[in-house]
Amino acid sequence: MRWKTARWSAALVLLCVSSLANTASTYRFTLDPGSSSVDARVAFLGIGSRKAYFPALRGNVVLSPDQMTHIILDVSIDATQLKADDTVTTGRLKGKDFFYVDKYPTVRFAGTQLAMADATSGVVTGELTARGVTRPVTLNVKFSAPPATASGKEAIRLTGMTTINRREFGMTAYSVVVGKKVSITIRTRLLPD
Repeated sequence: MRWKTARWSAALVLLCVSSLANTASTYRFTLDPGSSSVDARVAFLGIGSRKAYFPALRGNVVLSPDQMTHIILDVSIDATQLKADDTVTTGRLKGKDFFYVDKYPTVRFAGTQLAMADATSGVVTGELTARGVTRPVTLNVKFSAPPATASGKEAIRLTGMTTINRREFGMTAYSVVVGKKVSITIRTRLLPD
């Protein structure tokens, strides 16, 4: 079943690439690895929170000012590089109860649709894959400059935020002390190709 979901996800991305490729002004960007990171925050003991930091990610963005409803936002996160506040938490997050990085070293977000709320912010609809499980996700995004007026020659900063239920991705351990909702923030700089 999982391979079918991944196959459909790949087919959807290819379809979007094909439709964007036929648009007159299509711009391609690469995530700047030195200026990109992901943070994840979850409630802990009901009185505080714990944070994980993912410093290693790569990806691409394809958009067209002429067709702003479509976007290709493809981000791969190296989960083996995740860090937490201490070595014990880092080890647990990398282990079988959570990200299980020995078996699933990559977390991926693939966005295919964009709904702009105003000139610089909107919502990207796509799929998140973690621990071998793929689920639909919406990502609230903020661009440093209006993408509809982009020339494709300048770098653009992008921030994306979403909240997921970790249990839907098979991370069910420590349910009494660790919250189920995880707030995720992606910060990146997009470099024109």
